[in-house]
Amino acid sequence: MKTRVKICCMHSVEEARLAVSMGASAVGLVGAMPSGPGPIDDGLIRLIAASVPPPVATFLLTCETRASEIVAHHRRTLTSTIQLVDAPEPGAVAAVRAELPAVKIVRVVHVRNEESVEEALRAAGEADALLLDSGNPDCAVKQLGGTGRVHDWRLSRRIVERSPKPVFLAGGLKPENVRAAIEQVDPFGVDLCTGVRTDNRLDPRKLEAFFGEVEAANRG
Repeated sequence: MKTRVKICCMHSVEEARLAVSMGASAVGLVGAMPSGPGPIDDGLIRLIAASVPPPVATFLLTCETRASEIVAHHRRTLTSTIQLVDAPEPGAVAAVRAELPAVKIVRVVHVRNEESVEEALRAAGEADALLLDSGNPDCAVKQLGGTGRVHDWRLSRRIVERSPKPVFLAGGLKPENVRAAIEQVDPFGVDLCTGVRTDNRLDPRKLEAFFGEVEAANRG
């Protein structure tokens, strides 16, 4: 199965076009966050999302946890997908789905220990897909993505094997390790931000190298 690639932290229409031209199946657009790289204004998110051609997906990364705030954030940006980077309040996902039935919902699970496996499986029950990352929501200043850290892929593999929904793998991926990540975890897709950037700019050479490694893993 072809591994999908989501390139996150788009800063401009030009970056999104570059990612799509290289073969990205999705682009990530980061809203306001307590920490991490990549946040942009909601108006720019909306502009970039509108520029992306179908069938490429546009992901709004939101740290909102209340249904009303999640819906409001989406209505300011109009992406095809909402990526919840923090654990939503009970019932929030169902409420968002009722308000936005055409919008896909991806739950992020920050893989830290054995408990993350069961957390991911519970999240899969209400989401359209999972995304496994390496943040830490329990920090004094929450880390909800963009850490550049690799987590324990053995735990991610167990989630992939048991999840009824597609699973994206994130966390410290780059051209040098993505082939091993795909071989070990076998995710539906991979997701990255800093691993294909130089001086905070999307780097065409790193993108080309990354996609080359993904293709090599798929051939293998």
